[in-house]
Amino acid sequence: LERHGQGGSCREDPAPFCYHNTFLLADRTEAWVLETAGRLWAAQRIREGAHNISNQLSIGTDISTEHSELRTHALAQGWWGGQSAFDFAQVFSLTQQPVRMEAAKARFQAGRELLQQQRGGITAEVMMDILRNKESGICMDSGGFRTTASMVSILPQDPTQPCVHFLTATPDPSRSVFKPFIFGAGVAPAPQVVSPTFGAQDPVRTQPRFQTQVDRRHSLYRGHQVALGLMESGQDQGQQLWQKQRDLEQEGLEAARRLLAGEWAPPPQELGALFQAFVERESRV
Repeated sequence: LERHGQGGSCREDPAPFCYHNTFLLADRTEAWVLETAGRLWAAQRIREGAHNISNQLSIGTDISTEHSELRTHALAQGWWGGQSAFDFAQVFSLTQQPVRMEAAKARFQAGRELLQQQRGGITAEVMMDILRNKESGICMDSGGFRTTASMVSILPQDPTQPCVHFLTATPDPSRSVFKPFIFGAGVAPAPQVVSPTFGAQDPVRTQPRFQTQVDRRHSLYRGHQVALGLMESGQDQGQQLWQKQRDLEQEGLEAARRLLAGEWAPPPQELGALFQAFVERESRV
């Protein structure tokens, strides 16, 4: 971030649309929130409980570490006088924010409330349910925006146990399947969830850019869009399809439970191929 900065359009359109990012970073032993403004950044270590982010700065005065020039830049710009407590979110947020930021604030608050409701009992399934929550806007599918992909990870503190990541690899988690992925021997890209490439003819590479459109949907996404028509029709076939997806997801959750409980010990090659196996099964649903 400090070397290259950030930017670039968030969509394939001649009209620019960009924003600077915030991140949740976690491993087996630590969790952090990293929030950015250009090459500058502030980070907060999360030592207990739960934390969420949603397209806005959330780190206030509780800053664990920061870019060496963060405060001097704020002083030079006249955003902070140097006498009061340094509140990163307040200092680096726009005074007049665009209307869409109201939706981000509502999502952030709703996410915090959903996590608080499950305090002490947060599981992978709980997180999947929260990511599927449409009322809050967390699961986004309107206004030209859509949740691109979703992930829920189980990171055991015991280093002898594998980390299990559940990936949808398709947009809109409310109608997607979270599938288990484990790093290790035998891991390879699942071709059904790899977007096609267009080489030198890609509208990203040609000049001027984005003058044409290409279909970047991978095969599983295209299959999902066909299935959506059935689900929205209200027919029995659509309901049966939805139930098959949920059953497949439950199989993945049960496989992870058995693995972490020591009830299932497949060879590394089989673990590495687990995600591919679930993608293939989902493609046949």
